[in-house]
Amino acid sequence: MVPPPELLDFIKKGRKFLIAGHKEPDGDCVGSQLALASALGRMGKEAVLCSAGPFRRNEVKTYEPLFASQPDQKGVHGVIIVDCSSRDRTGDLEPFLEGLPLAVIDHHETNASLGGGLFYIDKDAPSTTALVMKLIEALGLEPTKEEAEFLFFGLCTDTGFFRHVDGEGAETFDVAARLVRFGANPKAAYRSINGGKSLNSRKLLGHILIRAESFFDGKLILSSEKYEDTRTYGLESRDSDNLFRLINSIDEVEAIVIIRQESLQNCTVGLRSRGQVDVAAIAASFGGGGHKNAAGLSFPGTMAELKPRLIKAFEDVFNDRGS
Repeated sequence: MVPPPELLDFIKKGRKFLIAGHKEPDGDCVGSQLALASALGRMGKEAVLCSAGPFRRNEVKTYEPLFASQPDQKGVHGVIIVDCSSRDRTGDLEPFLEGLPLAVIDHHETNASLGGGLFYIDKDAPSTTALVMKLIEALGLEPTKEEAEFLFFGLCTDTGFFRHVDGEGAETFDVAARLVRFGANPKAAYRSINGGKSLNSRKLLGHILIRAESFFDGKLILSSEKYEDTRTYGLESRDSDNLFRLINSIDEVEAIVIIRQESLQNCTVGLRSRGQVDVAAIAASFGGGGHKNAAGLSFPGTMAELKPRLIKAFEDVFNDRGS
């Protein structure tokens, strides 16, 4: 899908933009923001990178100093939100975005709560960075080497370094090939995403794997990260991609749920599917969102309260499918 003309006009007419993303940003979010801000800068525009953080993922933490958590609205023409399925997903950044003209670039389906604005949304795109690449080109530019590296980084993040690409994913490799031609380095991207792990991160993976439980004849694997784990291993020891990859290698698994007790009053949940189960629909029923095969949600409560409700949601899905 090509960028809508209205979005191009919105960008060309403005002088200053806030480039925002979702809280707890990942590589696709950060890569999209960095590449877009760079391209707008080459057009003579001011682009302010914004994020509520926290930058917990090792591969994006180095970029945290570049982002403002309390941006000034003075002189801002509009906000461009990337990789974000709902306004409240911007976290504590949301109040600083209110009242400003809005544009959204995303490849998630659930954007209803973002309200009015300009939307460039393609749920079939492999990543938001793939859409940002098309936008940069539609603005009459070619990605620089640095921008290509940011975009490739995001593409690899959302595809699990192409592990999640199926037989209909030729466009994904077309995008990857073009970004490599623009200067992206696949080896460097892999090292950035998968390197630099701490010993504590390996120990934390072990604890979560030990707690894994099987439901519905092995179709659902559910595990948890306790609040005590955070106090013992810290917030920077998480390695969700490797965790889901390890559990996904178990035979018969169709869906995976990891519940994290972030605080005494709040949980977050990561959901993954091999394709048979639409985990985005389940996440949406709890106020979350994402893709059919990868989604997440936040829950104001405890793990003990949330766990049976999640199991019931999957029970309803498996029962409906079997009827």
